[in-house]
Amino acid sequence: MGLLMGKALDENMKKQQQFMLQNQRDAIERQIQMQNYMREQATAMQLATARERFNWWASFYTLALIASVTGYRLTKRPMPLVPMLPLTFVFGYQADLCYGNKMERIKKDALRILEEDPDLITLPQGLPTVSLLEERRQKMK
Repeated sequence: MGLLMGKALDENMKKQQQFMLQNQRDAIERQIQMQNYMREQATAMQLATARERFNWWASFYTLALIASVTGYRLTKRPMPLVPMLPLTFVFGYQADLCYGNKMERIKKDALRILEEDPDLITLPQGLPTVSLLEERRQKMK
């Protein structure tokens, strides 16, 4: 009789462990999905902000271009056109970021860094440990 109860308890314990393990996996997968969703939202907000900024840059660039060309026509000297050179680079960068493939190039470069140069992104003291975090938490009290 005791042998049967022992086997039943062992089976019950194994089922309980499997259940807990599955719950942990599900919780971790949910956390990963949530963090990725939050990252995607933050990236979308940054891109939307860049696009809004680009609209203002485009307006400024257009007005500066009109003013520069008008100044050149009135004076017949190239000096009013000089500020357009750096502004063109800024405008082009913003356009590439907002509507070009700059984000793809940034992702590819980030992947290359992760694969080929991981030393560039390691933390100075390595990953924090639970004991280090607990020690710091105790200091804050």
